[in-house]
Amino acid sequence: MLQTIDLRGSSPSRAQLLDLVPRAVTDVGVATEAAAALIDAVRAEGSAALRAQAARFDGGEAPSIRVPQSEIDDAVAQLAPDVRDALETAIDRVRQATAAQIPPAASTSLGDGAIVEQRWQPVDRVGLYVPGGKAVYPSSVVMNVVPAQAAGVPSIALVSPPQQEFGGRVHPTILGAAGLLGITEVYAMGGAGAIGALAYGVADLGLEPVQIITGPGNVYVAAAKRLVRGRTGIDSEAGPTEILVIADETADPGFVAADLLSQAEHDELAAAVLVTTSPAFADEVRVELDGLAAATPHSARTLVALAGQQSAVVLVDDLAAAARFSDAYGPEHLEIQTADDDGVLANIHSAGAIFVGSYSPVSLGDYLAGSNHVLPTGGQSRFSSGLGAYTFLRPQQVIRYSRAALGEVAGRIHALATSENLPAHAEAVAARFPRE
Repeated sequence: MLQTIDLRGSSPSRAQLLDLVPRAVTDVGVATEAAAALIDAVRAEGSAALRAQAARFDGGEAPSIRVPQSEIDDAVAQLAPDVRDALETAIDRVRQATAAQIPPAASTSLGDGAIVEQRWQPVDRVGLYVPGGKAVYPSSVVMNVVPAQAAGVPSIALVSPPQQEFGGRVHPTILGAAGLLGITEVYAMGGAGAIGALAYGVADLGLEPVQIITGPGNVYVAAAKRLVRGRTGIDSEAGPTEILVIADETADPGFVAADLLSQAEHDELAAAVLVTTSPAFADEVRVELDGLAAATPHSARTLVALAGQQSAVVLVDDLAAAARFSDAYGPEHLEIQTADDDGVLANIHSAGAIFVGSYSPVSLGDYLAGSNHVLPTGGQSRFSSGLGAYTFLRPQQVIRYSRAALGEVAGRIHALATSENLPAHAEAVAARFPRE
């Protein structure tokens, strides 16, 4: 359990670190052909293809692919009181934290009559994917819907796979979460076909195509999102979940072990990585982890994940080296539990979400921190961010120049247009100032 990568006494380059980071062997490309066939079937056959795919992959088709409003209302009414309270608290906290992601409009004056305005426009319609399978994710409903609503998106469609246990219907807890958020357009569909349905629309369901698709899923969902990108926007190609913990000998090994286990229980490809300056502390974490992993209800898949090549203990000389390794890894979830958390944080540049201190576990972010848990995986945090209101906003510049202000720069426009051999560009300005 948990291989060891010993980097003590070495100074690997950035390129070498990228080669050293432990990763699961996942290739979205292997699912591309199958995903393309499923999307093509939906485009050609509409709801008939979706029903066939539900019967094939989900254990049964839905009585109605478009979920009736009465079913959503019933799901809200039947939510367990403690679950409803937790969902309502999560919605409130995520709304508050997401509000900070809405950039203000701005106006820049570059001279008398020369104005450039900055505005942020929401897309008109989005499709949100909420996975099913090994777990039920009402929290993902909150994390997908709230940022879209905060951004001002007027039309939201939510899809989730039909559940055999519930007669081909969407899981009632997911429906209940959607109902609490005021979502009325919900479809019982999953996998690559659902992504195709959102991207291209399904006429016989009255499902109109969307502009952006967000939400995690399996490798076929990721492959489908790659295939429809360009037809519609996507958030990312989400892969297996991952946690990287930077900890030293001052951390609590029981806390760290519990946090590593919390992500390893997702599936066999989940990554759990501990980066530490202390071999003795690493041994303590291993002892704790052995006991916890053997006792957890999802022990079988958890043990596979912890023994996989994507999980490891990484030994480094100091916390600065730990931060460098973390930046090369680009974790989805980063925890910092050290004697100098803020000092480590100052050296971190790439992470989906960062959990600082012993009492900020990833599980908090999964549900009630107020942050969003839809985050980049597979090192994508090195160049992209997690889901937020900004995902659904398009920055647009509005230019307002008076005749006098244009005249101030006309000569310079002429010079640049001529240097690029684009005389019509220069003439478009000159036409506004005819020679007298």
